Amino acid sequence: MFSSNPPLGLYIHLPWCEKKCPYCDFNSHETDSIPQQAYVDALLDDLAQDLPLIWGRRIESIFIGGGTPSLFSAESIDRLFSGLRSLINFAPAIEVTMESNPGSAEAANYRGYREAGVNRLSIGIQSFDNERLAILGRVHDKAQALQAFQLARDAGFNNINLDLMFGLPGQSLSAAISDLAQAIELGPEHLSHYQLTIEPNTLFHKRPPPDMPDDDLCFAQQEACQAQLAKAGYRQYEISAYSQPKRESRHNLNYWEFGDYLGIGAGAHGKITLPGEDRVIRRVRLRHPRLYLEQQGSARIASETQLDTADLCFEFMLNALRLKQGFDTHLFHDNTGLSLNDVLPSLKLAQDKGLLEFNGEKITPSELGFRHLNDLQALFLTLQPTKSKPFFESNREIMHN
Repeated sequence: MFSSNPPLGLYIHLPWCEKKCPYCDFNSHETDSIPQQAYVDALLDDLAQDLPLIWGRRIESIFIGGGTPSLFSAESIDRLFSGLRSLINFAPAIEVTMESNPGSAEAANYRGYREAGVNRLSIGIQSFDNERLAILGRVHDKAQALQAFQLARDAGFNNINLDLMFGLPGQSLSAAISDLAQAIELGPEHLSHYQLTIEPNTLFHKRPPPDMPDDDLCFAQQEACQAQLAKAGYRQYEISAYSQPKRESRHNLNYWEFGDYLGIGAGAHGKITLPGEDRVIRRVRLRHPRLYLEQQGSARIASETQLDTADLCFEFMLNALRLKQGFDTHLFHDNTGLSLNDVLPSLKLAQDKGLLEFNGEKITPSELGFRHLNDLQALFLTLQPTKSKPFFESNREIMHN
């Protein structure tokens, strides 16, 4: 039984990009012509469809992801936010993040995004090495990456995340350290630092790039870079997320703590708690933007499912165990409506294996558990034997920075 609603976020998916990167498995589509007005209309219609699920609640955070959202004009983003505000209440100190590609950074647009209400930028740098950027299929170079960051600062953004990868083809240990040093020198408030992985249904999966670093080199890069980040004052609070004090991504924290979020746009996922009905539902929009735009209203909802006890237990643990400092045990009941007894056997098994620390009030991955997170999460898979794959897919769609 739920005692209250968890925090509520809003994810907005803008699915278009200039060029599909060979490692990308997100719902993004190459185009040189974006129907911006029609798509904004569809986004607002999506939100209107979901309003009966969240009457009386307010949005605590917004994340605009893609694709490349910065391909949209400042005027379109302003029109979108005017429509959002007319439909739903924003929290007074709402965090509003927008993803940006350095290759599409323009000073006028950055100022316009800021004036529309965006107060946090996530810039997809990935590397400052032009050779690595070319291998990754990025449409920008180092100079554009540096310029994009400066344009963001000049536009008034004082909360910026930089995305940076390690484990890149042909990348040495010293090159990975140098990449991160350049990012730290810029002084972003937040860094997302993660290993390149080869995902199914990507060009890299069909034609793997040569000279991929082995596991030992990737681990050495990760350890050296984590020490570098800690020395620079960035605290690791999630597997790939590092921030200056009090600059964590509030939107992503809500995901990892199993809060609620609306998802609007092509392929967007949402998870909503309905305390009065004592249930949690998940909605997914039609994935392909052409099909999505051809439909109207509720016809854009590709699926709606109700999470059962096994789903709730597994999905909560899958997310919350990513948090390095762990979570208070009451959060499990607050955000699932269940008793901790529902996962107690798995918790005790994880504790016996040295993967988890559990004192009755707080659950924290041990250093061993955090280093082998997949093994720790797998202990909760037995609670959810049939539906784990679809959730893993949706989880990748919503993990942004």
